Amino acid sequence: MSQIFALVDCNNFYASCEKLFAPRLKNVPVLVLSNNDGCVVARSREAKALGIKMGVPVFKIKQVITKHKIQVFSSNYPLYADMSSRVIHTLEALVPRVEVYSIDEAFLDLSGLDKRFSLEDFGKQVKAKVDKDTGIQVCVGIAPTKTLAKLANHGAKQYPATGGVVDLTARIRQEKLMAITPVEEVWGVGRQLTKRLNAMGITTALDLAQTDPQQIRNQFSIVLERTVHELNGIACLELEEIPAKRKQIISSRSFGQVVTELDGMRQAIAQHATRAAENLRAEEQQAKVLTVFIQTNRFKTDQPSYSNSAIGQLPEPSNDSRVLARLAMQLLESIWRDGYRYNKGGVMLADFYDQNASQPSLFEDMTKKYRSKKLMAAVDQINESGLGTVTLASQGNCNCSGLIPMDTSMRDNRPSLV
Repeated sequence: MSQIFALVDCNNFYASCEKLFAPRLKNVPVLVLSNNDGCVVARSREAKALGIKMGVPVFKIKQVITKHKIQVFSSNYPLYADMSSRVIHTLEALVPRVEVYSIDEAFLDLSGLDKRFSLEDFGKQVKAKVDKDTGIQVCVGIAPTKTLAKLANHGAKQYPATGGVVDLTARIRQEKLMAITPVEEVWGVGRQLTKRLNAMGITTALDLAQTDPQQIRNQFSIVLERTVHELNGIACLELEEIPAKRKQIISSRSFGQVVTELDGMRQAIAQHATRAAENLRAEEQQAKVLTVFIQTNRFKTDQPSYSNSAIGQLPEPSNDSRVLARLAMQLLESIWRDGYRYNKGGVMLADFYDQNASQPSLFEDMTKKYRSKKLMAAVDQINESGLGTVTLASQGNCNCSGLIPMDTSMRDNRPSLV
């Protein structure tokens, strides 16, 4: 049985999530900014039409924002993680095998379905079902390899006449799309590779597909050689149902009761930092960057509104709950404002390193690091045994019963992982 993949990609995902909960923003340009509100990380369709580029510093486009009344939001990763899980849950109900590729993309295994259905019609059903269940618009690319499925999805986004679904199972359609697609749009071909390929006269995806794979391997790498095979319909990449190690870990909950005092928020943030650290250790990773975020209920229009986040960096990567909670407390102090009724807070870890392969610095105390590892292993063992619970003093009396999960489908009340 020949393999068939579909790539489902959410359209302008972060901006779409913000629009979903604010109907007034329909047809209004929306931007989502990085955690420190420095750069644009997501743009709605309307914002793209105004020529705003991804990654542009927001201070450079203040006049454009004012002129076109663009709505600007800080990143709300707990919301995006929750909506992502809802989209994936919908996809898993439609097909038996799903690979979560990123927060807004997933590969589906459609092998065998072409014998029973029109794949294009099935893609339209997937698109309609996700829209109905989650309110998120997606595009669907279908092809015999992952690389071609990515290309098909690019075509579905690029050309509105496709209706958001492109089926590239036929070779003639593959070649037509590749002929009009720049080589830099091929999955895995970055800026530097594009320059080298262009110098060889390879400017389109079709040019790359028609190049001798051995030549590509000799001049570039076995990875790019596989890309050439994939562009020719030879699958080299399998569906990976076991997720790769996370690039981010988010622990966030809506509070059962509003928090108005700093001590209460300290306890909640300490608990989130501890839970995130537990998941970090479970994946045998360490983090160097930590973000704390707090916010009031944006839908309570009769109350003062406030949301903020702060990012901190450790001198050395760590997965020690004490180290991460200590940094989280410092960041919380910097963004806390009295006089607000907070309904949500959380912690995000990023910039991960393998705990078994990280390079220590010249001045790092390895004895201290060894003791930290042994202590955290002992704490995890006790907490997992069911015989008792070890917590940080900063967690106070805060416990799971005082928090309401954003995503009630989360298993064993663990924090969302992205």
